[in-house]
Amino acid sequence: MHFVLPADVGDPGSPSGGNVYDLRVSAGMDRVLVAGDWPRPADATALEQALAALPHGDVVLLDGLVSCGLPEIVVPHTRRLKIVVLVHLPLADETGLDPAVARDLDAREGQVLRAARAVVATSPTAAREIERRHGLTGVHVVVPGVDPAPLAHGSDGVHHLLCVASITPRKGHDLLVRALRRIDRDWRLTCVGPHRPFLHELPRDDRVSFPGPLAGEALTSAYTSADLFVLTSRAETYGMVVTEALAHGLPVIASAVPDALGDGGLLIPAGDEYALEAALTRWFQDQDFRSELRARALGRRARLSTWDQSTEDLRRVLATLRP
Repeated sequence: MHFVLPADVGDPGSPSGGNVYDLRVSAGMDRVLVAGDWPRPADATALEQALAALPHGDVVLLDGLVSCGLPEIVVPHTRRLKIVVLVHLPLADETGLDPAVARDLDAREGQVLRAARAVVATSPTAAREIERRHGLTGVHVVVPGVDPAPLAHGSDGVHHLLCVASITPRKGHDLLVRALRRIDRDWRLTCVGPHRPFLHELPRDDRVSFPGPLAGEALTSAYTSADLFVLTSRAETYGMVVTEALAHGLPVIASAVPDALGDGGLLIPAGDEYALEAALTRWFQDQDFRSELRARALGRRARLSTWDQSTEDLRRVLATLRP
């Protein structure tokens, strides 16, 4: 089986949940890397050549980022290849798109997904939304896994907050920083993730640090030294960093991640800065609330899926398309 992926999928300078997912579930597959500024490359020759080179009748998994914006290339190949599309985030859901661009991407994505042999989403919520949006049925769900991780020891149990996410408008760092600045408490926030131009639009505060992307022991240290994990995304399809935090037993306050969080923390409305401020204020003021979130995190930690389970779930979907 072949998996067509963005060329930067393994770039340590551009980590993302989607890239990690692709790498972990594609073990043993033929990885076909295609270069381009996805999902709207100036030149899509790399994708056309990659698909044309694959043998007739083969099962091909396409990352939605490289495929959903280009029905004129992908749809013709569905006649000779058994194409499955993996959707990490519907293209039109990226924050900050011009409405006309979003409508065009949504229409293009629908053409690709309706032509595919199968569609895979990374959460039940995302699958239902894809079905509703594009008139589909039977979208498969393969949730991300998580690796076992050491328990967080924290700092003083209260004041060190951690966010792990690319610095983009969709991830809501602006909401988080503004909410924290209105809280008259001692706090510090570490924002781990690739720097983007949006970083310069965030409110400035000496209590907020941006160490950039971290991996390996450095990322583990960031999780284990934190007291609270906060993710204030405006939109997500799953939210892998939430399960990574829960794997460390770290309390979580988050938005837009119902499937990843489950009953493991506090889910707040996406984009609601004042609900966020109220939740954080309660965290700082209420010891019983902090204890409750820690207990929820530990309970969810014991039930998280592994990457082996995710890989096997995806293999079962693809195996249905074999002769």
